[in-house]
Amino acid sequence: MRAAIAFSAIIAMTLSAGCQSPGAFEGPRPSAEGLSNKQSNSNQAGYSIYVASNGWHTSIVLARSDLPAGAIPEADDFPGAAYLEFSWGDARYFPASEKGLGMTMSALLTPTPAVLHLAGLPARPRIVFPTAEVVELNLTSEGFRALVTYLDETFARDSAQPSNQGLYRFSRFYPATGNFHLFNTCNTWTARGLAAADLPVTVTGTLQAEDLMAQLR
Repeated sequence: MRAAIAFSAIIAMTLSAGCQSPGAFEGPRPSAEGLSNKQSNSNQAGYSIYVASNGWHTSIVLARSDLPAGAIPEADDFPGAAYLEFSWGDARYFPASEKGLGMTMSALLTPTPAVLHLAGLPARPRIVFPTAEVVELNLTSEGFRALVTYLDETFARDSAQPSNQGLYRFSRFYPATGNFHLFNTCNTWTARGLAAADLPVTVTGTLQAEDLMAQLR
C-alpha cells in the first residue's frame, strides 16, 4: 500500500512538473541580433511561431509585430517586446515559488482554476532561453488567425481576479479559462492551440512536454 502511494506521488509530481514555470529556463540573454529583430516574422508560407520546452513545460511564442491590430489587448502591457510567450497552468501551483506535495496533488487530482503567463521577450526565444528546446513551425494565415483567437479566448477577462507580476520582470499572470488537472496540463493546452491552428497535433494523451515535442520534431 505504501509503495502504491509513493509511486502515485512520484507520477503526480512528474506530471505536475509539466506546469513548472518557464523560469526553469535560464534568464534572458538578449543580443544585438535579437533586439533588432522586431520586423514582421511572416514568410511566404504564412507565419512562423515557436514552441519552447524546458523538458517539463511548453509555451507558444510569436512575434508581437505579427498580431493583428486590436488582438490580445494584454500585449500592450509589453510595448517594447519583440516576441510574446504564452503558457498556461494551475492558478496556485504555477506562480508559487515553493511547490509542495500537497499543492501538487491538489492541482492534479482536482480540477482547479488556471492562469495564463504572458511574457514580453526582448529577443528570439532561442536567445532568451538558450538551454530550452525551441521548434519553429510555419502556419498559414488562417492557422495563425485561429491560434491568435485561441490565445485571446484563454484570457478570462470577466474574472474578478486581477493580473499579477509574472516570473520575470517582463511578464505577468492573468486569470485564464479552463481548469487544470491530471489530464489537462499545460502541455495539453499548448497542443490544443496548435491543433486549432490546423497543425497535425494529437491533443488527447498529450500530458508531458515530450509527448508534444516528439510530435513537433
